[in-house]
Amino acid sequence: MTEFKPDMPTYIRAHTVMTAFAMAGGMLILWLIDNPHIWTGAIGGFAAVAIRGWYMADEIMDEVWTLTRTSLTGPYERKTQLSEIAKLRTLAGSVQVITRSGDKHLIKYQPDPQAVIDQINAARQKQAE
Repeated sequence: MTEFKPDMPTYIRAHTVMTAFAMAGGMLILWLIDNPHIWTGAIGGFAAVAIRGWYMADEIMDEVWTLTRTSLTGPYERKTQLSEIAKLRTLAGSVQVITRSGDKHLIKYQPDPQAVIDQINAARQKQAE
């Protein structure tokens, strides 16, 4: 049994990138509408992402995924059998799990998403043997 817990430094890094985009986007929108106070877009973008990050941190850090010999179980009663996993891929510091039925799940804020994929694939291969 292996647990995949969110990583706070990865969470902060992701929010830093989101902040940069939000600040630039806010300034761009204000520039496009000829607002003379373009700099307020940066403040608004920063505030929006910072408040979201602070508000969601506790909840996100509790989202633990558990890998067993036969299944992958996540928060909010998410569960998939290893044999039902069709595809695994990295997605901005997270691992996207796609099942054969088309369900998609995110194992969020992993410091090494490829290592998570490798562990899940190793468990899938053991199960198939």
